[in-house]
Amino acid sequence: MKIIYKFLILLTVFTSPLTFAEQAVWPETTYYRNVNVDGNNIFYREAGNPDNPTILFLHGYPSSSHMYRHLIPLLSGSFHIVVPDNLGSGYSDKPDPKKHPYTFDLLADVMDGFVKALGIKHYTVYMQDFGAPVGFRLMMQQPERITALITQNGNAYLEGLTPPRQAFFKKAHEDTSPEMFKKLYDFTGVQGIKDKQYLRDVKGKEEIMSPDSWTHALHFLETEQQRVIQVQLLQDYYNNLLAYPKWQAFLREKQPPTLLVWGKNDPAFISAGAEAYLKDVPNAELHLIDAGHFAMEEKPVEIAKYIMHFMKELNK
Repeated sequence: MKIIYKFLILLTVFTSPLTFAEQAVWPETTYYRNVNVDGNNIFYREAGNPDNPTILFLHGYPSSSHMYRHLIPLLSGSFHIVVPDNLGSGYSDKPDPKKHPYTFDLLADVMDGFVKALGIKHYTVYMQDFGAPVGFRLMMQQPERITALITQNGNAYLEGLTPPRQAFFKKAHEDTSPEMFKKLYDFTGVQGIKDKQYLRDVKGKEEIMSPDSWTHALHFLETEQQRVIQVQLLQDYYNNLLAYPKWQAFLREKQPPTLLVWGKNDPAFISAGAEAYLKDVPNAELHLIDAGHFAMEEKPVEIAKYIMHFMKELNK
């Protein structure tokens, strides 16, 4: 009887469509590389066989490729994983923002060059937070290379932003006063990064969030120049809201296979923003998970399961 019971448990585990054990394999080695893009050094993490389907991961604020350190080994045995640091973030070059102002157009242009420099012909793009405005610009520049879209708290709809947050981005863009600059600059400090970003959505369960997350981000925000880079991107963010209609039209026209994996406890990019995608890509796969803005830090295995299943269906 015990043998039959154990067999039934194993049968359930290995036949469930979202069971990680169904498809999981041992991780491949992660390599830490650099490539020159228009005279700038761009750092990236790469793992997995390049003959497998490529997933390009685009990171959010205020982090870097480091934010995907848990997902990379979970997926690298089955896919070719490429995870760059944006210009101005992580280990990538950080040209002086006073001489070269930072915008999302700039980040997307560099990422366009990055994909071409690596010779990536086709890829699925995974985007979170700041990664979404970079990703949508990249998709519109390289539509022929896009095989699918995965968005995790990566917004493209006004429904995903509360009215106060919409007003904040508008004010950050239009108000050039020293007072507003200081407010944005303070967001890039220790308290702003640790308490108002990484620990904001995990109150009462802070032990789930590794301190590596915010200490790594803060390491690249130690100088005034590094912090000004992020301030300039916050000032430019409102232009993304203005671009939402173009991105939505792109989705309606191209109908890319889409996976929506959204931390439903995120007060910044609320879950209504995930549901809004279904207006334009009604066949998208939607999962609202019990996590916050940094869902890949909280629930990497759960997200990996959804990606494995989505990619399996995509590559049948």
